[in-house]
Amino acid sequence: MTPPNLLRKLFDAAIGAADPCLCVPPHLPTEPPGRTVVVGAGKAAAAMARAVETNWQGSLSGLVITRYGHRVDCDQIRIVEAGHPVPDSTGQHAAREILDRVRDLGAHDLVLCLISGGASSLLALPASGISLKDKQALTRELLVAGATIGEMNCVRKHLSAIKGGRLAQACHPATVRTLLISDVPGDHPTIIGSGPTVADPTTCADALDVLHRYGLKIPAAIERLLIDNTLESPKPGDGAFRHDTVQIIARPSQSLAAAAGLARTHGITAILLGDDLEGEARALAHEHAERARKYAGMLPCVLLSGGETTVTVSGAGRGGRNTEYLLALAIALDAAPNIYAIAADTDGIDGTESNAGAIIDPDILSRARTAGIDAERQLFNNDAYGFFAATDALVETGPTLTNVNDFRAILIEAK
Repeated sequence: MTPPNLLRKLFDAAIGAADPCLCVPPHLPTEPPGRTVVVGAGKAAAAMARAVETNWQGSLSGLVITRYGHRVDCDQIRIVEAGHPVPDSTGQHAAREILDRVRDLGAHDLVLCLISGGASSLLALPASGISLKDKQALTRELLVAGATIGEMNCVRKHLSAIKGGRLAQACHPATVRTLLISDVPGDHPTIIGSGPTVADPTTCADALDVLHRYGLKIPAAIERLLIDNTLESPKPGDGAFRHDTVQIIARPSQSLAAAAGLARTHGITAILLGDDLEGEARALAHEHAERARKYAGMLPCVLLSGGETTVTVSGAGRGGRNTEYLLALAIALDAAPNIYAIAADTDGIDGTESNAGAIIDPDILSRARTAGIDAERQLFNNDAYGFFAATDALVETGPTLTNVNDFRAILIEAK
């Protein structure tokens, strides 16, 4: 098997470990004496809803929101597609409908909440006094500024009428069971999908600090509401959460373990660098290039890592954090022999384009030069997509219907 083919199989194994049809059924609760309403959001939400329907004996109703192109049809649960990563009015209307569906429930009813990565944008219901236009603008600015997912979701929770625990408040006194597919470093339920059913430990002051830290222009109405704590979220100890439970049913570490197991079956030592790596994509690439060089020539091995890097956008190119990481890695390795790598988003979409990521080999810089492509210039312009498209190195899967964040593997062959 060629190194690129093996890398792709490792990526497929990581995705397979987080397949909703496998990870949802073991965690379904028992049927309640009252009604069961299914709600949720995320790139995996429609596939999760289908897994619930397939394995549920009683009647169901509900609504979940997923990203455009990630739809899976269900019989009893309504599926709505909406905007991501910038929220849109379709997500706004659907989030309002979710609140309407749960507000008349009683103590004998059950709300089964399905949340995966992408829910923060898809549950696009601004708090009273905030316009969707202003929320969209702040989301775009935070993305371009390179804010971490934790920072972005802190802001999102405080500008929302449904996230940061507010959905659970609306469900009370019904019991809420939340199933999470984690896409965030550290697997914190309060951050995954901006925690719509989880008490929020962050404050309005924390959200303001994030906006000030990145030098963003804050709309006057939002700044006023944050300063006077009008937008404060429900906190731990709130009675609305007393009987609720939250379970993480798939996480990045499980996907990395699946890839590691496959590597071992091919006689390759798997070295785990962590499932929660953050920071600038270029900086992490340089660190990993140094690690790869240290292992070169010692033994066949693969360096596996997950997490979510950031990209501070200054150029006008196209791409995402995984291709940015890979282009920086290729430049740092400088055609080092016997080293190959893949970086891709497990949801199948990396950044602004339709590819999941890309694969590099020792010859990729040479192929780029032959095609008249300057790797350094492409990186400077944040145009990693253009680089990998020109070198025929893109990884394209289409929507995978799950999301356990980024997957990176550096394969080092023995000399």
